[in-house]
Amino acid sequence: MKTKSCITFVVFLLVGMNVMAQDGAPKYPVMASLEQYLIADRDMEIALARSAAPQSISENAEILILNRHGFETAVKGTNGFVCVVERSWSAGIDDPDFWNPKLRAPICFNAAGARSQVPGLMKKTKLVLAGRSKTEIFVAIRAAIEKKELPTPEPGAMCYMMSKQGYLSDRDGHWRPHLMFFLPQTDPKNWGAGFLGSPVIGFENSTERLTLFLLPVDEWSDGTPAPNKGH
Repeated sequence: MKTKSCITFVVFLLVGMNVMAQDGAPKYPVMASLEQYLIADRDMEIALARSAAPQSISENAEILILNRHGFETAVKGTNGFVCVVERSWSAGIDDPDFWNPKLRAPICFNAAGARSQVPGLMKKTKLVLAGRSKTEIFVAIRAAIEKKELPTPEPGAMCYMMSKQGYLSDRDGHWRPHLMFFLPQTDPKNWGAGFLGSPVIGFENSTERLTLFLLPVDEWSDGTPAPNKGH
């Protein structure tokens, strides 16, 4: 698989590369109605966000949910972790699933990950809700990073994506449970990512000037075994 520009939650690139309509046109060319991205049941969204990580972590995490005005805190946490269900606009600008309203990606950041990644999620979501185009969104995000209005990854920034209920693309659905680690932009090859036999998958994100490493794990957050689908 080719590495390409993506935003913080590059896992969408890994699982959703070729979603096209029968005539070859993009299947999701524009944003759908906002209602299709919202989850009507507040408790359901909280539970889905918590499913990103093992209960021992997520039960004391802060929980964010999406409403018409952006993400808001639904549950205050005590352990520094922040769990949220990301929507499709957490994909890269060229990802065919960028506007796919079916996508639901539960993710749970540790404290360092939350401080350095959640601000970008909040800003991007506000741009989406303001009706900005994909191009306008990415121009604004890049400008905010250049102006240091958005933070770079802190040492130790990581997150859990271990939900059995997540839906990451039309192509691969749940994909695999995995951990993600955020670093300032670097060459993934220096970490052995992508080499034959290496369990590490790496992507450079030129838009947000970071590198993201994915490490698949063998179990979902509820402890049940996950299928091995390869990289």
